Amino acid sequence: MTSTFTEYQHIARNLPTALERKASEASIKREIQYFRENIAKVKTVDDFIKNNRLYTFAMKAYGLDEMIYAKAFMKKVLTREADSKGNVLVERLQDSRYQDLATAFNFSESGANFNSNVSAYGATIDSYVRQNLETSAGADDEGVRLALYFQRKASTIKSAYSILADKALAEVVRTALGIPSEAARGSIDAQANLIKRKLDISSLKNPDDLDKLLKRFTIMWDTQNNPPSSPALTLFGGSDTGLNADMLLKLQSIRLGGR
Repeated sequence: MTSTFTEYQHIARNLPTALERKASEASIKREIQYFRENIAKVKTVDDFIKNNRLYTFAMKAYGLDEMIYAKAFMKKVLTREADSKGNVLVERLQDSRYQDLATAFNFSESGANFNSNVSAYGATIDSYVRQNLETSAGADDEGVRLALYFQRKASTIKSAYSILADKALAEVVRTALGIPSEAARGSIDAQANLIKRKLDISSLKNPDDLDKLLKRFTIMWDTQNNPPSSPALTLFGGSDTGLNADMLLKLQSIRLGGR
């Protein structure tokens, strides 16, 4: 079995090639072609939602597969519907996926005047391919999917609360920093303060610091989920070594010829 660390590093170091290969798959190519040929025909939010193929493509592109069924709710998101007090629904949602979708598919509150945004279409297609790459990776190893997802979202993380609002981001951070799962039962403020003490959020915008965090995550994921396949651990003949994450990271770097 390939370790999470090894597989993630392989994909991350060859990401353009991996994305190109994924985009060339027949089923992916068909959906991209359909999207390109039909999205310009959409004039209203109802046109968009009623075309299940276009709607599903967009929802998958922004990682909202689990909300495909909730069309009435998504219509409110897409049209930036506000309540009687003027509070816009999508702006109140902590999950940035909804805001990204609403920005790319910008309908007015009346449901008409859809902005034909070519650059947003291109970004949607790119996101669709990336989402499928992450899903495929996750079918073999959930840790790889989480690492790739975190890598993609890192630049958008603004605070510890942004991390806690996203289950996948929170899992990566807790695993990498050795925060016990029991901590998730504490108050949101307590969890946020713990993360802030252990992680400089601004460092996530630095590629080297981000890479180090994800190396730490994938190594720790291996120790917890794939002990026999963890390369650093096999140097010592097993998983019960008593080594901490920093030592494992150094050993793994030496093994791979890093610094």
